[in-house]
This record gives sequence, structure tokens and C-alpha cells, in this order.
Amino acid sequence: TDYVLRGFSQNQEDKAIQGGIAAHYGKNYAGVWASNIDFVEGGVPAPDSGDASIEVDVYAGIAPSYMGVDFDLGVIGYLYPGADDDGAELDYVEIKGGASTTIQKFSIGGVLYYSPEYTGDTGATLTPELSLGYELPKTWIFTPSITGLVGATYFLDDDDGADDLDYFYWNAGVELAVENLTLDFRYWGTDEEGFCDTDLCSDRFVFTASVSLP
Repeated sequence: TDYVLRGFSQNQEDKAIQGGIAAHYGKNYAGVWASNIDFVEGGVPAPDSGDASIEVDVYAGIAPSYMGVDFDLGVIGYLYPGADDDGAELDYVEIKGGASTTIQKFSIGGVLYYSPEYTGDTGATLTPELSLGYELPKTWIFTPSITGLVGATYFLDDDDGADDLDYFYWNAGVELAVENLTLDFRYWGTDEEGFCDTDLCSDRFVFTASVSLP
């Protein structure tokens, strides 16, 4: 029903169609993922408006395990082909490092993202995230889980205290899984006030249906 990234609607609060493909070889992985997006409301955007119609993410990394902890070290390129972004480049790269583990039916994980030049030429950013989950008893054909995430984005090159861009975001929801199908009911929230004055960063409910093919 929407594509929300770190508390921001990426598609004018409208539905999104997304898909991707990944390859794994031992502990190594690589893949590509894409979604329709829309940053500017209404009509054909003016030149240099910063709007785009598609996001393509290209990623690769290594995911070793040690003593019950799964690690994830990788790099992600966020690409916006055909974007009207001559004024401020939307494309950016992030390096990530994460670790997660599951104890019985309780899961916990943390990821740290670093970008040397974040989207819109906003400088270096650091984004830590903490996720929690708990698998509930099977109900009918579904295996439900309660999951949540808290995160924050820190703009390291933002020296103007009067216009602080740092912000906090979170989500909480329920996942219903059956074989390769997952139904996700999730509520997103953020305290962003530094540079977003539209409904695109307001709290919202998002429903996602996803299918993973073998």
C-alpha cells in the first residue's frame, strides 16, 4: 500500500510494486532490487525537481556465522535512473555491518549503515538500526511473528544547529508467514521535523504482501 524507507513515503503514499533477485555462493551474496517511486506530487515535475519514477538497489556482501551469531557485511548502491536530479544527485552508496541471533523464538539484530555522500548531496550519514522479533505459535496455516525496528539517521556534515537534519524512526507490526508467502501489517512513525513539511513523513500504516520464489 506504500513504500516507506526509514519513516518516509517514497511513493506519495500510494501503492508500490517491487521485486528483486539474489544469488548466494557460500557466505557471499549479491543481488538487485527495484521499486516504483514518486517524490514530487502532481503532474510532470520541473527540471531539477529531485523527482524520480524508479529506484534500483544493487548490493553485495558476505554473511558469515560464528557461535550462533549471523553477521552481514556489505555495500548497497541506491540508483535512480532517469531522475530529475541535476541540482542534487539522488544516487548514493551505503556500507553496512550487522549482526543478528535467535534464541528459541526471540530474535534480535543490529545494523549500522554509513554513507560518505547521502542522497540529495546532504553529506555523510550514519544510520544505526535495532530490530526485535518474536515468533508466536502457529495459527491455522500461518506462522505469526511480532517484529519491530528502531533507527536514527545522523547527518555528520550538518553543522547548522538551527536546521538539524538528524531524525528518529520506528516501526512495529505483525508478519503472517505460510510457505513462501508473507503478509506484513506494519505501522511506521518518525519524529522528522528538520526538512520534511509534508504528509510523506507522517505516521502511517502499511500492508505488504511478498512471495519468495525458490
